Amino acid sequence: MNSLLVRRAGFLTSVQDLGRSGQRAIGVSLGGALDPHALRVANLLTGNEESAAGLEFTLGQSILRFSDERLIAWCGGEFEMRIASEEIPAGHTFAIRAGEELRVSAPAKGARAWLAIAGGIDASLVLGSRSTDLRSGFGGWEGRALHDGDQLPLGPNCRRTRTRISTWSPPNEWSKTRGRHEFLRFLRGAEWSDFEGNALLENSFTVSADSDRMGVRLEGNALLRNRTTDLISEPVAPGTIQVPPNGQPILLLGDCQTIGGYPKIAHVITVDLSAAAQLRPGDSVRFVEVSLGEAQNLLQQRQRDLDIFRIGLSLQAGWS
Repeated sequence: MNSLLVRRAGFLTSVQDLGRSGQRAIGVSLGGALDPHALRVANLLTGNEESAAGLEFTLGQSILRFSDERLIAWCGGEFEMRIASEEIPAGHTFAIRAGEELRVSAPAKGARAWLAIAGGIDASLVLGSRSTDLRSGFGGWEGRALHDGDQLPLGPNCRRTRTRISTWSPPNEWSKTRGRHEFLRFLRGAEWSDFEGNALLENSFTVSADSDRMGVRLEGNALLRNRTTDLISEPVAPGTIQVPPNGQPILLLGDCQTIGGYPKIAHVITVDLSAAAQLRPGDSVRFVEVSLGEAQNLLQQRQRDLDIFRIGLSLQAGWS
């Protein structure tokens, strides 16, 4: 069996794909890669289906050893990934040989990176996904973050190349998602008017050390709600910004719950969730409002660009 040996797991490395869509009605979080666009791009580079399972690194410090030759590619924060003395730039395919080790350093900026491997990680499907649900303890590899010594099975190796590293790559903002915006763009939430003035717009916030895959906890001037009535729990989704009683907002990420009772002051737009996934403790966060039409246009443009990129890859590599 062709496999990947985890010699050093790092802080929080897990198996992730595009998540468990369609399961929220039974209380199962979407989960999956916190930046699904980055994983899609990395998978396309290696010839995988976009939904193939890869690895999500959090703050790096990992070492992986491959049992056979594979194409690999990664996207994400400002990590350094090396095979011996050779650096693997973000957004480029690299042909790793049997027995070679990939070393992942701690990032200079950002928090996470996504590694795709030709053939994908062949973890068991649970509710239609190979993603690790860390809170519920299922999916991925034994329902947990990876440990030193884990040996992950890999799918059929369908892509080979004579080139060690590709000269072509996707747009830089897709390869390196850290620092694309000095702010996160949002739409007003259902309880926007419950808060005094333009509280979210007028403040800068700092990312708390209590943040995780469920949500980014922000610290700053408390957002004061001008109503005291309780709310009925309603659906929430990645990107929702909730405000608990202490006034310190929480930006929900992929592992968030399916419903919540805290006021929803805003929703970060889909295309900016890539930047949200790179936030780490101590980072500064500001917000700016956009219209629903602008948010839709940005998402549609990214999808059109991805379609063009997919065609370009097919022509470049001769894939069908």
